Amino acid sequence: MSFDGLVVHSLARELQCCVGARINKVQMPSENDIILQIRAAGRNLKLLLSANPTYPRVHLTEQSFLNPLEAPMFCMLLRKHCEGGIIEAIEQPGLERILHLNIRQRDELGDLSLKTIVVEIMGRHSNIILKDPATGIITDGIHHVTPAISSYRIVMPGSVYTAPPEQHKLLPFGMSEERFTALLAEAAEAADEPASPRFWEQALVARFSGFSPLVARELVYRAADGSLSSPSAMPAKLWAPFRELTEKLQTGVTEAVIVEEASTGKTFFSITDLSHVQGETQRFASISACLEAYYGDKAERDTVKQRVADLFRLLSNERSKNIKKMEKLEDTMEDARGADRFRILGELLTASLHQIRKGDKQIEVVNYYDEEQRPVMIELDPLLTPSENAQRYFKKYTKSKNSLIAVQQQMTEAHEEIRYLDNLLQQLASAGLADIEEIREELTEQGYVRDRGKKGRKKKPNQKPALACYTSSEGIPIYVGKNNTQNEYLTNRLAHPGDTWLHTKDIPGSHVVIRSAEYGDATLHEAAQLAAWFSQAKESSQVPVDYTLIRHVRKPSGAKPGFVIYDHQKTLFVTPDPGNIKQLPVAIK
Repeated sequence: MSFDGLVVHSLARELQCCVGARINKVQMPSENDIILQIRAAGRNLKLLLSANPTYPRVHLTEQSFLNPLEAPMFCMLLRKHCEGGIIEAIEQPGLERILHLNIRQRDELGDLSLKTIVVEIMGRHSNIILKDPATGIITDGIHHVTPAISSYRIVMPGSVYTAPPEQHKLLPFGMSEERFTALLAEAAEAADEPASPRFWEQALVARFSGFSPLVARELVYRAADGSLSSPSAMPAKLWAPFRELTEKLQTGVTEAVIVEEASTGKTFFSITDLSHVQGETQRFASISACLEAYYGDKAERDTVKQRVADLFRLLSNERSKNIKKMEKLEDTMEDARGADRFRILGELLTASLHQIRKGDKQIEVVNYYDEEQRPVMIELDPLLTPSENAQRYFKKYTKSKNSLIAVQQQMTEAHEEIRYLDNLLQQLASAGLADIEEIREELTEQGYVRDRGKKGRKKKPNQKPALACYTSSEGIPIYVGKNNTQNEYLTNRLAHPGDTWLHTKDIPGSHVVIRSAEYGDATLHEAAQLAAWFSQAKESSQVPVDYTLIRHVRKPSGAKPGFVIYDHQKTLFVTPDPGNIKQLPVAIK
């Protein structure tokens, strides 16, 4: 991963703006993430500390987060020891992927309390630990490490904090040219194989702290300048890019970039230009902006996918069952459409009863319903009388006619079921962590998921769902429902009759409401963009979006959650632009 010690070094310098800031609030939106809301130099900032095993990181963020209904124990502990406290220092030990946040706070008795939040950014071993800096005793950690997990160190309340194992590498800062070239020349002499680009990359990573393979590869690429030098000349050629990078980092000059490799589509981020990666480069004014753009909602999306995997399977299976049911009903419908033929055969037999003898297996009669009066062969049951054979065809006619009505009703129900399931699958695909429980509760109410009767998890009566509220470029609020619970509350309870309602035409998606009777074309276009983005057609172009007044939207009696009908609509065609959507301010209300 490219979140190396050099990135952490640059980040620690950038986060010095938080030193002296007061921690106003501590949030824990997920089991791996902590949000510190701080007030620094007259600005409100949000500092994200993440021990996500796949996407561990630290950076300032502008994203909005929702608290769970009940704060986890670790969150309550941080609130007790850190809320109202002052961040006295943010430090990086050596060039390790570790940050120490020293916090000074006065407790309930007015006594001065010092605590340190240790953030270890180490892949699946990442952790956030609160400890006493004087004694080194751990107050608690976001992830516990027991002796059964690690024999090297324990992360449990009351145990002494032990830092991750040191790698005993050299600090690149202050390195002389003679020392640098001597180290790499010594490595080349000890190598069994002729020095290659990969060898020099590994040599830099093995000897200098903070260097990731990505940065080492970049330095080797710059030094080679299109052709690899001899092993004896390479250390001297590596010195120039090495010194340039370390001097920039020491003076606080960083070039935060994200590069998407053209051949593979992979993305990389770093604090220096990645000229060895051929592809499109994005540049950022700060490390935090770069990290936020790189990670985006990847961590949340992965967490959501894990939590809703069972729901995806359930809904996909239900959808497949209904599609098979529709196919069988189509076959039954095709058979039922021949009901008139049974009636005609019964009437022809009735008119020809005098020609039939019991025991006949078939009879040929004139079809007087045919304009050309062509004969028709009718199959008979030899065990039945002529009259009973005629009645048998009339009964088939009646059964087919009745089944046609029943099958049409069943097909309508199956079609509505598929549409409802498609809508839920779309909602799960774009759901956030806060939306999952509402979707799961709806599925429980609809009988798709068994009610496990979890205590403390039931929604309070008349509890309002949290809605995403965007602000248009004209300052008009635009509300978006992310699931059926939110859609029904937004459309049927929150919105006024004169508000404008939007939804993708014949495509599963969110209900969107412009909460104003007066607005301009810019607001309407932005609301249509939101409706298209939060729909099954988010990756499409020229998506049709219907819009009408709330007074023309209504829910049919007995309809599935989130289903409405509307009239007096007009249609816009828009292409969702995630860049424009991300620029719209959003709050959770």
